Amino acid sequence: MAEANGVAAAGQTAFDPPPKPKTNKYALACSFLASMTSILLGYDIGVMSGAILYIQKDLKISDVQTEVIMGILNVYSLLGSAAAGRTSDWLGRRYTIVFAGAIFFVGALLMGFATDYSFLMVGRFVAGVGVGYALMIAPVYTAEVSPAASRGFLTSFPEVFINFGILLGYVSNFAFSGLPLNLGWRLMLGIGAVPSVFIAIGVLAMPESPRWLVMQGRLGDAKRVLDKTSDSLEESKLRLADIKEAAGIPDDCDDDIVAVPERNHGEGIWRELLLRPTPAVRHILLCAVGIHFFQQSSGIDSVVLYSPEIFKKAGIHNDRDKLLATMAVGLVKTLFILVATFLLDKIGRRPLLLSSVAGMIVSLLGLAIGLKIIEHSDHRLIWAIALCLGSVLMYVAFFSIGMGPITWVYSSEIFPLRLRAQGCSLGVAANRVTSGVLSMTFLSLTKAITIGGAFFLYAGIAFIALLFFYSLYPETQGRTLEEMDTLFGSFFRWRSTARALKEKSRDNNPQLQMGTAIIAVSH
Repeated sequence: MAEANGVAAAGQTAFDPPPKPKTNKYALACSFLASMTSILLGYDIGVMSGAILYIQKDLKISDVQTEVIMGILNVYSLLGSAAAGRTSDWLGRRYTIVFAGAIFFVGALLMGFATDYSFLMVGRFVAGVGVGYALMIAPVYTAEVSPAASRGFLTSFPEVFINFGILLGYVSNFAFSGLPLNLGWRLMLGIGAVPSVFIAIGVLAMPESPRWLVMQGRLGDAKRVLDKTSDSLEESKLRLADIKEAAGIPDDCDDDIVAVPERNHGEGIWRELLLRPTPAVRHILLCAVGIHFFQQSSGIDSVVLYSPEIFKKAGIHNDRDKLLATMAVGLVKTLFILVATFLLDKIGRRPLLLSSVAGMIVSLLGLAIGLKIIEHSDHRLIWAIALCLGSVLMYVAFFSIGMGPITWVYSSEIFPLRLRAQGCSLGVAANRVTSGVLSMTFLSLTKAITIGGAFFLYAGIAFIALLFFYSLYPETQGRTLEEMDTLFGSFFRWRSTARALKEKSRDNNPQLQMGTAIIAVSH
């Protein structure tokens, strides 16, 4: 018996999975630089929430004009995200990021020098196109350079930088709020041009995406990048083989420069995505567009953009106090997104996503109830104000640990190589349309059904999202990007597909089978 136990122990030791490799520092640096472009969107969202208080006073604009100027950037960004797929396949992922920064730079300057409402709208248009480019390309590039073991951690970086940008916008609001009325809001908006310059310069230091290089037939360059961004040379070879297979390049073709089949240069991509999708592509598209839709329709941009308005309804009337409370929202949102980045590759996408949405539902209900009580009270209720402030902070915290980062991680990792750029652009389009609709109708919605009623509505949408995610979304942690075609396609029966893949993986690993057998015999 002792011998058997010794064999068991040896078997368990010998056949336990190897410890998880440390995060590849080169891939980390590349992902960091690429994701910094997301600061541009975050800064615009954050800074407009406070700047609008002063724009309303200076330009004497109506509530409808306020809604439009707040949300129109999301609609304009559709042009950028729609063009970014083809641009990134033509110019490459890296130069597309530089292009995004250059466009936003011009847009920020135009907003900063705006003399009236029409001029400001022109600046919003240009900045919106730049944001659309940045939103689409940063997660795609990061997913393509990341090794599977740390892809969740690295692909969550764009959401981290969106949150950091929001916080910077809030700080800018507070810092410039004491300046003369006609100068303060212009500096808040115009100073957004500064980070775009540093981002564009930094991105030039990183390599091109290995998947894009293979699509161009540059196998030698792709191999060098993969060697640096993989956890081992063996993984680099496996990743290159997978990408070559997806690109239609024969496995025995090892020249530095090779001819790539014409079908892989983008022709027929939209037909394959929208008109004649396979079951797997249909399932992937549903999940990608669905998660982007629910991320925004559950109210996050309404909370972030209109935080000062929410705190005003909750009983905080001084402008600087509202901006301070809004800064607290940005700080909590940023801190919790950092927590999420370290959990994505440890506990998986599904547990974080489902727990995040459940927490959002509870906090939205708390905020709606608190606002309703304050609305119907004839005197100041400190506990109700605290409930509203606490619910807002709880809501952004729960959003940041799951729904926020996983939307970008999930949608960027599930599309097959040939469809990735265009597929991600569709997800971003759904994200921006939904955000634009909500942010351009929030004030009108609160007048129609009260502000408390608006948050009851968002809570209901979040509940539908919870059911949708639970039913249709398989776990993708640890899967290679090229395995997604197999994992998706069975829709509500994805669990049986995942079990079959797990069994197949075990059957293809003789050492794991032997270790299991030794342990079984010992018992």
